[in-house]
Amino acid sequence: MPQALRPAILAVYRFARLADDFADEGDAAPAERIGALDGFEAALDAIATGTVPAVAPFPEVAAAVARHRMSLRPFRDLLSAFRQDVMTTRYATEALLFDYCRRSANPIGRLMLRIFDADAPANLAASDAICTALQLINFWQDVAVDWAKGRVYLPIEHLEHFGVGEAHIAEARCDEAWRALMAFESARTRSLLESGRPLARALPWRLRLEISGVLAGGHRILDGIDAAGGDVFRRRPRLSRGDWAGVAYSAIFPPRRHRAA
Repeated sequence: MPQALRPAILAVYRFARLADDFADEGDAAPAERIGALDGFEAALDAIATGTVPAVAPFPEVAAAVARHRMSLRPFRDLLSAFRQDVMTTRYATEALLFDYCRRSANPIGRLMLRIFDADAPANLAASDAICTALQLINFWQDVAVDWAKGRVYLPIEHLEHFGVGEAHIAEARCDEAWRALMAFESARTRSLLESGRPLARALPWRLRLEISGVLAGGHRILDGIDAAGGDVFRRRPRLSRGDWAGVAYSAIFPPRRHRAA
């Protein structure tokens, strides 16, 4: 990242990482987690009034907000999603899941575009598509991991449509119904990811390469899900050292099957 922009990028990362850890990590009770996230919200309220909280990462966040004329809305949206992670463990519809992604993932892309002074409406829309797709990819590869945390991100309406129940997840059952469900989720997510590709063409070359690499990495994980026949229980896809060469190549020369997704 360009050196002049690194402090703001680090501030966004530290804010998101710390807040997300309050929601997900450790063995704190739900009330404690919500209380910690409320403290982050209070710090944002202080920044909004021109007061800089002394506790990290808020001085850095306040400096980034002032320097790059950043809205506090994306930060608040992140906190909203993290609170939801504490309280919500199932999603009835795809629309509800996408609304969660709108607040859990999309704000990061929007903040990055603001830091790079590249937040034109078309860029924001493409970034939202990429960020939501990346969040969904993470859900699909982590079905078993999330089940251990008591969460299911696959929309209930999708489970019912394909004749899949939560018993499939509990038993790591990868039958024909499960494979059809995962093939559907993979194809839909791949299409959404690829719909954000115009963002790469609209950005400076350095960030364009980063975005192209992100797209290639997302496709690579989906390739792994497809190759496993949706069996993410026994073959959770991840990028190995060897995969990174393929990601780098695809970032520079996107395969036709990606662009046609």
